[in-house]
Amino acid sequence: MATEEVNKPQSLPPYPELILKALEALNEPSGSSKSAISKYIESTYGELPDSTVLGNQLNKMKDSGELVFSKNNFMKPDPSAPPKRGRGRPPKPKAPVSPGTVVSPPRPRGRPPKDPNAPPKSPKPKAAPGSGRPRGRPKKIARSPAATVTPAAVSSGRPRGRPPKVKPQLTEVSVEI
Repeated sequence: MATEEVNKPQSLPPYPELILKALEALNEPSGSSKSAISKYIESTYGELPDSTVLGNQLNKMKDSGELVFSKNNFMKPDPSAPPKRGRGRPPKPKAPVSPGTVVSPPRPRGRPPKDPNAPPKSPKPKAAPGSGRPRGRPKKIARSPAATVTPAAVSSGRPRGRPPKVKPQLTEVSVEI
């Protein structure tokens, strides 16, 4: 049993090479689909270890510019075609710097780190509030059971809510016959 050789899959060339060979062999004018490339590689080199790796490699090659993706087909880029521009407005051209000037590195983004050697800051003194009232919702005032009258009714002299409708007083009329 130890003398038997284990069937090892032949070592495949790198995926970009496989893909480029498949595109050359298929030689379709509108490019080759992912499934056509996959079928060609399987027929030439045998079973692929993982089908998702092929899709990832195709996307990497598309992003790097080695392949062009058009109408769900991959093809080699035309060498005479202008380079593809990215989305958005192009950056402004930078003014040339004279050779004698020293360019300082750009400031890092974000909040600067705290200085560990700096003396600790004293807590902020509380400023007197301008209106005399504390911030936020006022605290509830505990009521005693004897005080059932609302403070609004006491201060204004009338009860809360809509006043009752005033009915005109009827006067008796005497009729003489």
